[in-house]
Amino acid sequence: MDCAEYFRSQEGYRRCFEELLKKWKSYGRPAGVIVLEHTSEEERRLLGGILGKSFYESRIRFSFADFEKGLQKTRFAPVDMRELLENYFGMELSTNQEQKRKKQKDRECFFRELYELFTAETETFSGGSEVTSGGGGSLSDEKECREEPAAVFWVRQMAGKKLYGYHLLSREFHRDPQAARSLAISVGTAVSELSSAKARKKENTVLAVFSARISGNPHYFDWGTTAGQLLTDALCCIMERDLPENTHQWKELLLEAGIAPDYVSSMVHIYGVSLETAKGPHPAYEAFRERREPCVVTLENFRDIVKAHASGKKVFVVENEMVFSFLTEQIRAEEECRDAAVLCTSGQLRTAALKLLELLADGGYQICYSGDMDPEGIDIADRLWKRFGDRVEIWRMSPEDYEQGISGEVLKDTRMSRMDRVEQPILRETVRCVRRERRAAYQENILEKLLVDLR
Repeated sequence: MDCAEYFRSQEGYRRCFEELLKKWKSYGRPAGVIVLEHTSEEERRLLGGILGKSFYESRIRFSFADFEKGLQKTRFAPVDMRELLENYFGMELSTNQEQKRKKQKDRECFFRELYELFTAETETFSGGSEVTSGGGGSLSDEKECREEPAAVFWVRQMAGKKLYGYHLLSREFHRDPQAARSLAISVGTAVSELSSAKARKKENTVLAVFSARISGNPHYFDWGTTAGQLLTDALCCIMERDLPENTHQWKELLLEAGIAPDYVSSMVHIYGVSLETAKGPHPAYEAFRERREPCVVTLENFRDIVKAHASGKKVFVVENEMVFSFLTEQIRAEEECRDAAVLCTSGQLRTAALKLLELLADGGYQICYSGDMDPEGIDIADRLWKRFGDRVEIWRMSPEDYEQGISGEVLKDTRMSRMDRVEQPILRETVRCVRRERRAAYQENILEKLLVDLR
């Protein structure tokens, strides 16, 4: 097209045509106002020739419609504006709305393809019921049919409700459709395998091993990865769970689904506690208890544990390792403290610690929990209370204890928000003190009081 060739040969028209293209994509016709800043003399001369006016200022302004009218007075008339822009840029033009509709259509086709791909699965996550490949309904069905393959249920819910990873997968699809398809297939395969394993009551599989089997990459489904997030979304859909707010909740979700995130690094320190398997007391931990020695129990060690026992009615739990070491060292030398049972969670409650606390709560023991009186420590105590209710007694974390354990550490504003959702009555009172003083209080400053309670 001679007209397009001419304009391409004149550098002074380049910025003008770039703006014309933007307006066309917005309106689909010659509409809107073009504004060019800091124009050169050549730009003003060339554009003035088309528009039939002289420009003297560096900032020029004109309407798209006037530019199009000016073109019709040139030797290239009649000029089709769309054809001119397409030839000038060497591309087929479409408006933003047209592009948006095309993206929507492509996205719908993508989810439809996934749905059809997964319909061949034969076991549901919830129970392993046999279904036919055509028994899952259609992608647009509103009725929720749980008697269908796990991956099919996930894709249908994801596409229908625009949840459970829909936006994440849509984003990946527009970046790289093939990579998104591979990602979705991997997650679909993962939930199908978990469904099958759950139906056959197979033991949990380690996350790294599971990831490597599905993708070849042992870190594929790790916390924080795109695949890990999508698998989490899919599991929450199938298991009807809320999305985890932290790594602990994520690990709990995986364990319930049949994946062990890590059997080794998740651990809890114990003293004076007996662990029991289906065959009776575990000899190793029974020996530690009889010798009055503390020991470490990992999540791996909990595989065969079905019960936990303590001599008294209460089990004392501390957050800090140093506090645990001090207390156990003191009570080991005192005959009257022989029956004391003490645990150490080492900060944030790990899966192994929660597993043991669940066994103790089920056994009717009162859990006395004490942690640092800073935003993080109070948050941990409150979440533990919310989980176990009256089975948890907040131990030495009252406003009085705060006053006696207060330190010189000034708390930053960014940490204070951790206490916004605290509900436990005693802790709420302590939160008021922390907000007023803006300083942390630590267990190390009230060690003697903790020891008196154990005695």
